[in-house]
Amino acid sequence: MPQPTTGTKSGAKRFISLGACVVDSILRVDQVPAGDAKVMAEDGVVIGAGMAVAAACAVAAMGGEVVVWGRIGTDRIGDFFMIDLEDAGVDTRFIHRTEGARTGLSSVIVDGQGQRLVVPYFDPRLGSDPSWLPIEQLDGVDCILADVRWPEGSMRILTEAKRRGMIRVFDGDVTTPEILRQLAPLGTHAIFSEPGFRLFSGREDILQALPECAAAFDGCMGVTLGEHGFAWVEAGTVRTVPAPRVEVIDTLAAGDVFHGSFAVAITEGMSVADAGRFACAAAAIKCSRFGGRTGIPTRCEVEALVAATYSSTT
Repeated sequence: MPQPTTGTKSGAKRFISLGACVVDSILRVDQVPAGDAKVMAEDGVVIGAGMAVAAACAVAAMGGEVVVWGRIGTDRIGDFFMIDLEDAGVDTRFIHRTEGARTGLSSVIVDGQGQRLVVPYFDPRLGSDPSWLPIEQLDGVDCILADVRWPEGSMRILTEAKRRGMIRVFDGDVTTPEILRQLAPLGTHAIFSEPGFRLFSGREDILQALPECAAAFDGCMGVTLGEHGFAWVEAGTVRTVPAPRVEVIDTLAAGDVFHGSFAVAITEGMSVADAGRFACAAAAIKCSRFGGRTGIPTRCEVEALVAATYSSTT
C-alpha cells in the first residue's frame, strides 16, 4: 500500500469522515424506569453527533485536519449542527443540506452505570444518493473514515479511496450482515463493535471467529471489546490490548472516539498494537465523562494515560 503523504504545510494529516449526521439530546438519570414514568434528569447536553461525526471530533482533538461528509436538513436544527461542529474544529463545507428535509435526531438516556438507550430518527427525505459527493476532494487526503449509517455514501468513498491506495478505516457497527460484508472488504482497517462483528461473522464467539474471518480479509481486522480492550489478528494470531481502568460515567460515543483516535495513530505510522493502546486510552477517558462526544480528551491526556497504563507492556 502506498505510504500516505502529509496533507498540509503544518504537518497535520488530513482526514475525511463520512456517515450519519444527527443532533443528540443526551440526558443523565440514575436509572431508566419501566413503564409510564417521568424522571428528572441529573444532567443534559444537546450536541451535533453521529458515528462519523464523533470520530471526526476525535480526529480534530488528536491533531488531525478533518472534513465531515454527510447529509442534514435545511431546518434550524441543521443550523445548530453546523455551528456545533465548527466549534469542535471540524470542517463542514461538504455537508449536504437537503431542501425540505429534517436533520437527523437522537434522544439518548444515560443511566447511573454509564449504559445508554439511544433512539435515533432519520428523515427519509434526506435520501441515499451519493452522486453529489465531491470525490475530487480526496486529492491530498491521508485517511478515510466511514460508518454503516449511509452505506451508499460509504460504498462510493471507500471504493474510490481503495482505487487510490489510501488508508481506509471502516466502522463495522450494527446494520444488516449484507451491508457489513459489502463494506468491510473496502477498508484497510475494518474495526467492528462486538454486536457488529457477530452480525458480520454469524458467530457468537468473537475471539474464535476472528482469525477465520481475518484470513479472508486483505487488511487489518479487529473488534473493540469495551472494558476488555481491543482484539485484532496479526500473522494469523489474535492479539489483544487491555483497556485502561476508569470509572464509567457514559459509554456513548466511546466506539466512535476509538475509531477516530485509531485512524490518527495508524495514519501517523503507529503499529496496530500502539494504535490500539492509543485508541483504547482515548475511549476510556471519554467513558469517564458524561456528554457523548463532549467527553473527548485532549491528545496530552491520552498520551499520559497510555504511558501510565501500558509502559510496562511496551
